Amino acid sequence: MKTLWTALMEPNRLHIVELLRDGPLTVGEITERLAILQPQVSKHLKVLSEADIVEVLPQANRRIYKLRREPFQELETWLHSFHRLWEERFDRLDDYLLEIQADEQQK
Repeated sequence: MKTLWTALMEPNRLHIVELLRDGPLTVGEITERLAILQPQVSKHLKVLSEADIVEVLPQANRRIYKLRREPFQELETWLHSFHRLWEERFDRLDDYLLEIQADEQQK
């Protein structure tokens, strides 16, 4: 998970992931959409690949990059654990507020 966060902290890499969310792209297509040089895009793609965020599909002399599902499923599971935690806290807060309202009405 730490590797995922580290890779996504860089704005261009995050932007690449957002581009790939819509489907696989070649290095050239990513370069055009980001408006940065191809060597920079390749460097970012290497980091994303080493973090297992993207996978490379060789096709003749082109490399097509696509997102891997697993890292994002892990991230979703991790975030969901916080959702449950906050939901439980809000439920307790609701109970507490109802108690206070009942006390106020009795007075």
